[in-house]
Amino acid sequence: MRPLCLAALVLVAVGPYCAAGVHDPREYGAKPDGQVLATAAIQKAIDACAAEGGGTVRLGPGVYLSGAICLKSHVTLELEAGCTLRGSPDPADYPENLPKVRSYTDTYVRQSLIAGEGLEQVAIRGRGTIDGQGAKFHWPEYRNRPYVVRLVDCRDVLVEGVHLRDSAMWMQHYLACRQVRLRGVTVWNHASYNNDGLDIDGCRDVTVSDCTFDSDDDALCLKSTLPRLCENVTVSNCILRSHCNALKAGTESVGGFKNITVTNCTISSPCGSQAIYGAQQGTGGIALEIVDGGWMENVAVSNVTIDGVRSPIFLRLGDRGRPHQPDLPRRPAGTLRNVVLSNIVATRAATIGCPIAGIPGHPIENVTLSNVRLEFAGGPTEKAVARPLPEKPDAYPESSMFGPLPAFGLYCRHVKGLTLQNVQLTTLRADARPPIATEDAADVKIDGKAVGPE
Repeated sequence: MRPLCLAALVLVAVGPYCAAGVHDPREYGAKPDGQVLATAAIQKAIDACAAEGGGTVRLGPGVYLSGAICLKSHVTLELEAGCTLRGSPDPADYPENLPKVRSYTDTYVRQSLIAGEGLEQVAIRGRGTIDGQGAKFHWPEYRNRPYVVRLVDCRDVLVEGVHLRDSAMWMQHYLACRQVRLRGVTVWNHASYNNDGLDIDGCRDVTVSDCTFDSDDDALCLKSTLPRLCENVTVSNCILRSHCNALKAGTESVGGFKNITVTNCTISSPCGSQAIYGAQQGTGGIALEIVDGGWMENVAVSNVTIDGVRSPIFLRLGDRGRPHQPDLPRRPAGTLRNVVLSNIVATRAATIGCPIAGIPGHPIENVTLSNVRLEFAGGPTEKAVARPLPEKPDAYPESSMFGPLPAFGLYCRHVKGLTLQNVQLTTLRADARPPIATEDAADVKIDGKAVGPE
């Protein structure tokens, strides 16, 4: 009979908290009591993990008080259920970090609780909470109000499952990154001014799915604050609540936007917070804008419900012309074209209406609205109908920038190529204005019938 061969049993020596490939900040002196700064211990755990070629830094139950920490490539920051990573309320715990990638955000904030630049394969995940304690910081000084997460020029980024709350500024800023995935993230951001839920800025190949954003400022915002396209972005199955704009692209548009798809989302005003920066009734639902040059092309938004915001749809091509660095020349007007909005239902909108507005010599081109039903409050007087509207080419883009419009539904000015198919516009009160008004509009078709130029 052959002898029994037993496999060798190898025991890996690890501390009381750590498993192989996992580093726990408690092994490096962190005390999860919410009182003693754990910044150095968390950073040591990240550095040790990176030195081994990557792995997981796991924060167990408890409250970890921390200043700025820097992620490293191939490292996952994991927050277990019952864990809170709490940002320090002391600005001194967030040293300034001007990234190598230059953008207009250099004039904003240079600090963040979780930072990283030039990294690959990084993740923030788990069932825990990251709390920025944003109410401890003071407006209007930008540079003492850190982001919660800011990653710059990173590749293969995953943020999954975590709860993010109360940033002093934007909650998350991903700048010039590639292959960014956000899944199942919950954001509550009502602590201070400029409380965006998510900012995707000059990034490529991005998916955002099954997330909830509830914010005072814009909920989900696409930006291009540097000469890089924000392109190939897909947003699906998300809940967006904002006192400003729920879904927004383009208030900063230097590089522009291409191939943006949004589907199966719900939009509303927040119901559990008081407005700080925005309005109690959210400013807008879907806002697509080009104001600093650049171009927006190939945008599809479908299967979206919107409830209780002032203006459900806003498209604006303006000419603010702001460069991404102060020593650069003013930028020329950009382009906005090839936009399809379909299967959109909006209820309880305000009296303003929905502007689709370019500027003289620079029309918005090739816009299609199909299977769209919008319900407005109604009620303006005849005097409001006849009021002339200024152009405001260099004004900050907002759906309320023109005041009440000549139409209770859609006001389309400086547009070339507009198709409306099965668009239903209604009011809750009598309104003297028509549902649709056009000015300097060419190639307009309503339910297949051409409308003459005006």
